[in-house]
Amino acid sequence: MSFARLSRVIFSVGMAALLGSLAVSAHAQGVSVYDWVTVGDPGNAPDTNTGSVYGSVAEPFQIMKYEFTNQQYADFLNSVAATDTYALYSGTMGSDARGGIMRSGVSGSYTYAVKANMGDKPVNYVSWFDAARVANWAQNGATGTSSTETGAYTLNGATSGDAVGVNPGATVFVPTESQWYKAAYYKGGGTNAGYWTYATQSDALPTAVTAGATGDGSAGSTGNFANYNYVASWNGQTGNVTTVGTNGGSSAYGAFDLSGNVLEWDDLNGTPGPTHGLRGGYYGYSTQPPLNLGSTDHYEGAPSLEYPGIGFRLASAVAVPEPSTCAMVLAGLACGGSVVFRRRRAR
Repeated sequence: MSFARLSRVIFSVGMAALLGSLAVSAHAQGVSVYDWVTVGDPGNAPDTNTGSVYGSVAEPFQIMKYEFTNQQYADFLNSVAATDTYALYSGTMGSDARGGIMRSGVSGSYTYAVKANMGDKPVNYVSWFDAARVANWAQNGATGTSSTETGAYTLNGATSGDAVGVNPGATVFVPTESQWYKAAYYKGGGTNAGYWTYATQSDALPTAVTAGATGDGSAGSTGNFANYNYVASWNGQTGNVTTVGTNGGSSAYGAFDLSGNVLEWDDLNGTPGPTHGLRGGYYGYSTQPPLNLGSTDHYEGAPSLEYPGIGFRLASAVAVPEPSTCAMVLAGLACGGSVVFRRRRAR
C-alpha cells in the first residue's frame, strides 16, 4: 500500500473514531445527534443562470442532511428553556395541527414534548433568531449551561430587529445563501460542474408527494419528488409537513428536502440586516408557479418571522487535521496515538 493511500485510510479511521465519540457524548447529554453531509468542490463557479450571484463557496463545509426536526428542537428547548426568556417556543407549535411540540408546566419549570407522529417532522414556527440560538447552543457544547447568546452570533437578548452577522471563527451556523444554494443545486464533482434547477438533481419540476397516515412522504428517499402543492394531506390537514427524508431523492451532496416540506432560513451573505433569506419551498406552494422550489426563486423575510411553512437546518465548518511537525501525523502513529482536529472558520 502506498504512503498516500495509507494516509487516507488512517485518516478515515481516525475521523470515524472521533465522530463516534462525539455521538456517544451527545447521546449521554440527552441531545439529538445531527447528521451532516460534506459539501466539497471548494472554489466552484457561481450559477450564471441566476446572475452569477449564488452558489460559489471558497471552502468545504458541512450541512445537515435533514431539516431540523421537532424532536431536535424539543431537546434544545428542554435544555435551555425551562424559563423561556427569548421566546424560543411559539404557542402555535402546540395549538396548530401542523406544529409539532407541546409545552407544559409554568415558567421556571417548563418542559417540552413532541406530539404523536411529529418528532421526525421539520420544526416550524421558528424565527431566524431561534435558529441562530440553536447554532450558538450547539457550538457551545449543547448542554443545559451552553450559552444561546454568544458563539456563532452575538445576540445579547435580541429577538427582533436586524439580524446580526456571523462571528469570525463560527463552527456551527445558519448557512449563507450561497452555501445553502450550493448544497441544494450544485452538481458536484468539480469546480465548474453546473447547477440543477431543483434539489432532487433534476431540471424537471418534481412530482408532489402524498402522505401516509403518520406523515411519511410517499416517495421515500429516491426519485424526483417533493412535498408541495397541499398534496401531502394527513392528520386532518390538507397539506402538511412530512417526515424528513421521505419526499424524494437528495441533492448531489446527499441532503434531503431542500425543495419542499418547509422553507429554510439562510444568512444571505452572513452580514447584519433587516431581512434574511428563505429558500426551498414548502408544503403549500402551488404549481402556478412552483414558488421557491427551484433555484431561480429567492425570498427574504424579517428575522423575527414565524410561519407554519418555515424551518431551518444548520451548517458547520469541516474538521481538518491540525498541522504537525511529526512525520507520522496521519493518526498519531508516532505522535502519542491521537490526531488533533481544528475547525475551519466560516467564510
